[in-house]
Amino acid sequence: MSHSVPEKAELLEQLRQGGFAVPDFIYVPPEHFETETFDALEAFLEKHRESFKVIARSAHPEERRFKGGTFDSLETYADVGGIRYARNKMIKLAGTSKRLSILRQQRFDHAPELDLEQMGVIVMPFIDGSSVMAKMICGYWEFGYCRDRIHKVQSEPYITRTPHDRRLVQLSKDIQAHLGFRCEIEYIISADGGIHVVQAKDISNIDILEEKENHHTIALDGVRRIRKRRNYRERPLYVMDNRAFYIDLISLCEEVLADRHDGDGVDISPMLACIDSYEAGMEDFALRHHRYAVLGLAIQDTVELFQIANHYLDDIPEQQAALSKALYNNLYMIDIFLSEADTLIAKDKFRINLCSHDAYGIDTVRNPMWTVYWHVDRHDEVVREFGQVGFRTGDTVGIHINADEKPTVHRL
Repeated sequence: MSHSVPEKAELLEQLRQGGFAVPDFIYVPPEHFETETFDALEAFLEKHRESFKVIARSAHPEERRFKGGTFDSLETYADVGGIRYARNKMIKLAGTSKRLSILRQQRFDHAPELDLEQMGVIVMPFIDGSSVMAKMICGYWEFGYCRDRIHKVQSEPYITRTPHDRRLVQLSKDIQAHLGFRCEIEYIISADGGIHVVQAKDISNIDILEEKENHHTIALDGVRRIRKRRNYRERPLYVMDNRAFYIDLISLCEEVLADRHDGDGVDISPMLACIDSYEAGMEDFALRHHRYAVLGLAIQDTVELFQIANHYLDDIPEQQAALSKALYNNLYMIDIFLSEADTLIAKDKFRINLCSHDAYGIDTVRNPMWTVYWHVDRHDEVVREFGQVGFRTGDTVGIHINADEKPTVHRL
């Protein structure tokens, strides 16, 4: 077992020693959970018992090799039981909701194999505030605002070069100079305006498209084009039509029940196989394409059909319970698949909940997320148009953004 201190904990300690406003923290290595050696942790928690809760941040030795947000930070109770619960949940999430993300990074980005039992934990007192991330891009500092625990009304994530507090600019410069490499910094801004440094990540070895292009460019003298393409993206396409999926599943339920004789049980394996096949198809697609688009013909507007499928076997409670479990897990797997797409084509009201790393982390700079949409009142009309053009899973889609920021979608 590796006993090395993870980069996240090591850099926080360097910043604390450098006099920066790092909240009090303790790193609890994985071997302390194995041997239940919690004396230092209990002494730390005793100092912060008044807040009743703390933040437990993942600290795996290989975490620096994965993109930000792959592993979780969790609010938990300020006692040893709360920290053990948080670590167990981090490990469980890495094997469930984050499993596809980890597999894709191992497949496409050469991320290493993981022994999740090496998961350590950084424990900090809970600070109620908003999250801001900072990094230097092409010679300029940019600041991303996303998660806000202070305000009741939440705004869309946004990025700016002019932060709400100008101290953030100089502070970010000082942190980068102190560490000696290009880094991404996460701050928590407390309700009283205090700026707390809660994470720094070394991004000196990460290529950024704009900077890479600047190092491999040659200036010429002119261009002649019949048509100008200002913004364009091409991606392999997955067509998601959950309405059609539920209709097929309900039809399968009808066939199974039609063959049932009074007093006989029901073999629900065909329904479970149908659900498993759908999930396997999503995972296979995600593991074949590093970057992909999802066309959402029907993602969330299937509540009525979902309930029909979910209650089709109500008179056979045992089989219905198994089918319901599979259906709810299927919703979970759909969410995971959608979160791995970098391009979403869907109606306006559909939103993906972005964490700070998803909204403006360094990986978002390298692989920016696009969402192009149609208005809700045109939904049926647009779905018919997609059907007429003949979009299918496996097609390549082209998205052209004109000078007025209006997207046009092409089947290539």
